[in-house]
Amino acid sequence: MNDMTPPAHAPLSPGELEAALRAVGAERYHNLHPFHRRLHGGQCTRGQVQAWALNRYYYQSRIPAKDAALISRLPTAELRREWRRRLLDHDGDAPGTGGIERWLKLAEGVGLDRATVESTEAILPGTRFAVDAYVTFVRENSVLEAIASSLTEMFSPGIISERVSGMLKHYDFITETTLAYFTPRLTQAPRDVDFALGYVLQHARSVEQQAAVLAALRFKCDVLWSQLDALDYAYVSPGNIPPGAFVP
Repeated sequence: MNDMTPPAHAPLSPGELEAALRAVGAERYHNLHPFHRRLHGGQCTRGQVQAWALNRYYYQSRIPAKDAALISRLPTAELRREWRRRLLDHDGDAPGTGGIERWLKLAEGVGLDRATVESTEAILPGTRFAVDAYVTFVRENSVLEAIASSLTEMFSPGIISERVSGMLKHYDFITETTLAYFTPRLTQAPRDVDFALGYVLQHARSVEQQAAVLAALRFKCDVLWSQLDALDYAYVSPGNIPPGAFVP
């Protein structure tokens, strides 16, 4: 496997580093996962779609905690203002607004009880461990690595378009209203990438820094992949649902 780690003798140019980052996504982004392909190809049962929505909520709900942890460490008002927009995107600026609220509407739209979803009591252990590891990574690693870990958003517009079209086509219990979470992300994600990628390309100058940002992006891809691994194991094959987890 070629992870395009910078050579030991010299750092990559900004263009080479961007290409290396994009190569991580081409190899490791979770659009390649079998569960993802089942979900978007119409091969999931309603219960499997519900399990995905329920578990993915935990990831969505912890993104603001991750972002708040990073904001507390940013050294300038300019950087904090830039990153604060992500909090508003997810938490909203009033009750009933923001990405988390839209995800709850998605969960209700596929037939889940809102209170059950919000409690996160029925999520898979693998989901909780993966998401919590991401929050810890951002809190404990360098600002540069934390920002680099967000760059999975470089690959999200394609997966969003595929998800929306595939799910509308294949599941009669899903409507455009159900999937309203994704519409703002088509503009929010590229905006966020413009800043984060620019920051990484400007500040990752040494061989060591470039290796660190590539490792951070690989780690984030692993976080997303691990969540789908947990779903696949519990709800597809072999179908071993852990005690206390959601049962369709």
